[in-house]
Amino acid sequence: MSRFTATTFARYKDQGKRIVMCTAYDVAQARIAQAAGIDAILVGDSLGNTILGYDTTLPVTMDDMVRATAAVVKGAPDTFIVGDLPFMSYQASFTDGMYNAGRLMKEGGAAAVKLEGASPLALDLVEGLTEAGVPVIGHLGLTPQSVNALGGFKTQGKDALAAANLMIDAEALAAVGAMAIVLECIPAELARAVTERVDCATISIGAGPDCDGEIQVFHDLCGLGGDFTPRHAHHFAEGGEALTAGLSDYATAVRDRAFPGEDQTTHVDPQVISEAITQVEALLDGRVSPDLFEDPDKSRPEAS
Repeated sequence: MSRFTATTFARYKDQGKRIVMCTAYDVAQARIAQAAGIDAILVGDSLGNTILGYDTTLPVTMDDMVRATAAVVKGAPDTFIVGDLPFMSYQASFTDGMYNAGRLMKEGGAAAVKLEGASPLALDLVEGLTEAGVPVIGHLGLTPQSVNALGGFKTQGKDALAAANLMIDAEALAAVGAMAIVLECIPAELARAVTERVDCATISIGAGPDCDGEIQVFHDLCGLGGDFTPRHAHHFAEGGEALTAGLSDYATAVRDRAFPGEDQTTHVDPQVISEAITQVEALLDGRVSPDLFEDPDKSRPEAS
């Protein structure tokens, strides 16, 4: 199977092949995603919710994203990795956006970046990054970085004017070079219309089955999201239950002195410990200098 790259998004769209994406935020999650055959991984600023415990993605910093992206790249070196540009890493200026996208690629090792919205500045940035050789994924609909302006986490594009604006934004992103567009929490009919109108791939999260691909949050897929699961998500594994049961078994085994056992234990000749005790006692009694314990070439007191 050929390696998934930025050009694969358009090829899959043309061929009618579905693109499979999920998020990941650390080495272990990335290894699991790669082993499962996921096409592309997004290191999302949703790590603010899933990893850092924030109510929104707004507090996530560039340093957070660079570190997480680098970890995911290490865990999934053969998978296409997309790094998310967090809140206010590009909204203030074109220069900020270019610089911070460069950080995700140079320091984090990402193969592409994602940004939200289709404001004039965002469109300029997508075009500038594309011209600089940086593949870009856009993001429309429910854009979590704009949660305060949107009035909360709710479905977007439900009336004709809002739907028309979203279609215009999608076409604008495609025109300036976006290789794909994430469509989040919009009606399936609108997502289908956008998918048919734009040349680049569309990736659904809560946008129905008719986009060119799907992306979901790792924790939602694996049952690690706690008591709340978004309507658009599904637990394909009950990881939380399995991990809780495993840790509970571990705690019981430790308390019952059943773990660790011989398979997890290393031994040494008891004479070694006897000699070590003699040396420690000699040090505490002042019979030897502490310097002897800092220089392995100096003689140690013999065990009596």
